[in-house]
Amino acid sequence: MVQATVDVLDRGGLKCDLNYLVEANTIGSHDAPNPDTDYVEIPVWSLVIDHPEGTILWDTGSHHEALDGYWPEGLLQAFYPHDVRDHRLDDDLEAAGYALDDIDYVFQTHLHLDHAGGLEFFEGTDVPIFVHEEELKFAYYSAKTSKGSDAYVLEDFDRDLNWRVLHRDREKHFEDVEFVRFPGHTPGLTGTVIHLDGDGTVIFTGDEVYQSENYEDEQPLGGPLTWAKRDWFESLQRIKDLQRTHDAEVVYGHDPDQFEAIRSGWGQ
Repeated sequence: MVQATVDVLDRGGLKCDLNYLVEANTIGSHDAPNPDTDYVEIPVWSLVIDHPEGTILWDTGSHHEALDGYWPEGLLQAFYPHDVRDHRLDDDLEAAGYALDDIDYVFQTHLHLDHAGGLEFFEGTDVPIFVHEEELKFAYYSAKTSKGSDAYVLEDFDRDLNWRVLHRDREKHFEDVEFVRFPGHTPGLTGTVIHLDGDGTVIFTGDEVYQSENYEDEQPLGGPLTWAKRDWFESLQRIKDLQRTHDAEVVYGHDPDQFEAIRSGWGQ
């Protein structure tokens, strides 16, 4: 168990159809062929892990100019970042008591537009950016062709960055912190397992699990946001195995209720 603290940064919110997050959340029937959809707000957040071996920024959120032409219109309409102008990464770090210069490492669960938008703040620096090889390849493939996933913005990650590429399914680079690949949402999505002195083990699933329905009811992510459903289900079982092994707390990627509960962080 490592003596570390984990701060949660509020990076704003997205408004979207819940069907993107929970497959068939609303679905027509004979008697109700056109049901109203659930249009909801979901949180976007980052972590600052203050570890004895360095300060790690976990994901970098949405780009602060997403509403001003930085995001393509189709993505803007699908995942509306209504308050993104109020959530520059440097400002959100400062609100939590950190400066950009305090960040020794960046870890990217994946490179979708609501997770990699703050990488520009590390362009031209020597700050290592951890990301999985499969994620980096898929992000470029998606952004440079008409295949793959539509949820990447090339300008987020096509920069002069000091990539520290992960190659295996499980890698340890810091004491009691393990990066674990959970393919499904994307090929290279990678979560984090931290064994904290005092707070026990916490599993940060990233977008392998959006909300409690995905985890507890095993309801898949919405189809457009699932790269491979079988891989997603196998990754879900891997997380559940880890939870049972370590009696761990499991933290989802975009659950509004859980977000309110974790705002105070860990190890404080």
